[in-house]
Amino acid sequence: MTPVSDLQQLVASTLARAPDWLKQGLVSKEEKQRREAEESLAAMIATALASSNAN
Repeated sequence: MTPVSDLQQLVASTLARAPDWLKQGLVSKEEKQRREAEESLAAMIATALASSNAN
């Protein structure tokens, strides 16, 4: 796999593992709920990237 497809797979697998509350928060009409979900998702992706770089 190319580095881009590795990255896409990493992000896709992180999204697949995201809990339902987070997915629902991303489409919420409430700005605070949406922002919290976005921040949580960003943290999950950052953690996954850091873990993949450590290997």
